Amino acid sequence: MASKKRTIDTYFGIPGAKKPRDFDTSVLHEESTVSKTIKTAGSHITNTDNTANPITAKNSENAVYSTHASYPFPIPHLSDALEAAILGSPTRAGRVIANQTGLDLLYFEPYISRNTARQLFEFLRSELPFYRVEYDIMRGGAKAHVRTPRWTTVFGLDETARFEINHPSVPGSISGPQSLEGKVVDILTGRPILVGIHNTPDQRTQTGYKAIPRPVPYCLDALRRSTEAATGCQFNFCLVNYYASGEDSISFHSDDERFLGQCPAIASFSLGARRDFLMKQKSPKSELEELNSSTSKGSLKLPLGNGDMVLMRGRTQATWQHSIPKRSGKNEWDGGRINITFRRALVRGGTDNYYQYNVGSGPVYKWSAAGQEMKPWTQAPN
Repeated sequence: MASKKRTIDTYFGIPGAKKPRDFDTSVLHEESTVSKTIKTAGSHITNTDNTANPITAKNSENAVYSTHASYPFPIPHLSDALEAAILGSPTRAGRVIANQTGLDLLYFEPYISRNTARQLFEFLRSELPFYRVEYDIMRGGAKAHVRTPRWTTVFGLDETARFEINHPSVPGSISGPQSLEGKVVDILTGRPILVGIHNTPDQRTQTGYKAIPRPVPYCLDALRRSTEAATGCQFNFCLVNYYASGEDSISFHSDDERFLGQCPAIASFSLGARRDFLMKQKSPKSELEELNSSTSKGSLKLPLGNGDMVLMRGRTQATWQHSIPKRSGKNEWDGGRINITFRRALVRGGTDNYYQYNVGSGPVYKWSAAGQEMKPWTQAPN
């Protein structure tokens, strides 16, 4: 079926409420035997931590995994019980917070039950690949090296392209003999798009993605579909942050990049330890605006708990900033927190940006249950 012509209204219109999208999981999700070594895509992947993950993963003899050429290792599905709990209606109705200029939030306390959220936290921390991204930026005319103060990972693809597989995050995708390769193709023409072109010698003359995009795995896509049904928003990206302790943080910022469009909607989930979510109004852009402002800058603190979700929408990103500050003392070692955000990138620049700052070019890390920390993951030789 031919794709509809995209217009500016398609990008910036307000979507209506939708039911969760149905999909065929038979292509992306393979049946594999659980053992110390899993064979996929012609390589052997060894898990050096033999500690079983109770309750959450499908620990049967025939566990099911999300696989893709861009994944460093297969990612297991949720248990049937956990998936059903996530796909259900929100535990509590969302509460609107719009009592300050430009602020438009929908706050669920919680969205998923505390018990379900704890199981999901344990599962994602154990089963996802994580990264500690480092990069250089210019500050005050001087180069500064930044080491991201939290663990990150990301999955998704902007709406100008799709993966050539039957995958839940890509409506209208197709299957074929090479479907497990998951090639990235143009959403309108179906023609392949080059990926990873920053690794090629003639990158200046090539068009495509510098990054190597990855489909949203099934274990995260269930929550995405539930969120879309509850909010009426659509998302094509999933960012995951792991805060190992109170020392990990994120500074004040706004998700106001142009590739998100005007008035973007961002759904932010909190799993694990309770952390303060601070918000403050942006400073006026000019002295005239400052003089014309009849009120002081607003602020807000939400003590996000296990299973809570905040939907930031409307002009929130344009007029407000948010952060998760560090904390020390008796509350520093809190058992860890995972933040999941769903968002919608409109153009290729968004895809490259998210992978650059959430995957980067450094090593892959995986949770060690025995060591209770993230450790470098290595692929066993064939």
